[in-house]
Amino acid sequence: MNRAELSALKTWFADYCRSFYSIDADEQRNISLKELHTGNVCDNITRIARDELLNEEQQVLAEVIALFHDVGRFPQYRQYKTFKDSDSTNHAALGAKVLLENNVLAPFPKDEQDMIIQAVRLHNVFAIPEKLSADGDLFLKLIRDADKLDIWRVFIEYYALPESERASAVGLGFPDLPFCSDEVLACLDEGRMVNLSMLKTLNDFKLLQLSWVFDLNFAASFRLLKERDYIGGIAATLPTDGRIAALAKRLREYVEVRLACGAAA
Repeated sequence: MNRAELSALKTWFADYCRSFYSIDADEQRNISLKELHTGNVCDNITRIARDELLNEEQQVLAEVIALFHDVGRFPQYRQYKTFKDSDSTNHAALGAKVLLENNVLAPFPKDEQDMIIQAVRLHNVFAIPEKLSADGDLFLKLIRDADKLDIWRVFIEYYALPESERASAVGLGFPDLPFCSDEVLACLDEGRMVNLSMLKTLNDFKLLQLSWVFDLNFAASFRLLKERDYIGGIAATLPTDGRIAALAKRLREYVEVRLACGAAA
């Protein structure tokens, strides 16, 4: 796969997005958000792939995965008017289905098709499956890091907007109550990822987003996280108490440790 073929796939994706455009302002806000997110994830994955010294073909393949990772969000939103998978459908599996049903990848070698479909289908799993091939593991880690790096931006901007200007499908419907669950905080204290099933409030959801720090894989990902101060951005939306401040400090220290060791686990 080369740059010209990538350009053709970007044209297909842009046309696909336009097929979901709406005259309804709120619906269009949700569609536009996902289209912008996709472009940013493409930029993120390119930066990480270059930092990892991947060759040109690998960089192009990584960007194709980023381009299509959320292609299932568009039909998901059209049918269910939500981005919450548990209330609708698994958007990653739906994305793989979209690519297969539209024969988007038909011109490319079978091994490349399989790699793209696998990464799209698995990009949202809680933990990376065992027994993937070395390349499968690499590309899945790349898309998961690149995705998180823009989801943090999406939510920081979302929390800063007046409710009337927010993309309605982003908040996932958690009640905006003035506390954090002890179980969720304990997960972060122990350096573990928070599971969606544990959440009770919007603040818990913000803590889940902070716990993604423990799931990053590459030095470039940690550098971008630090440069953009996503930890501070999310923490600033949480209750101003000592436990949150201490948590943010520990997360920043964790980032520094990972950067010092080149992000090796």
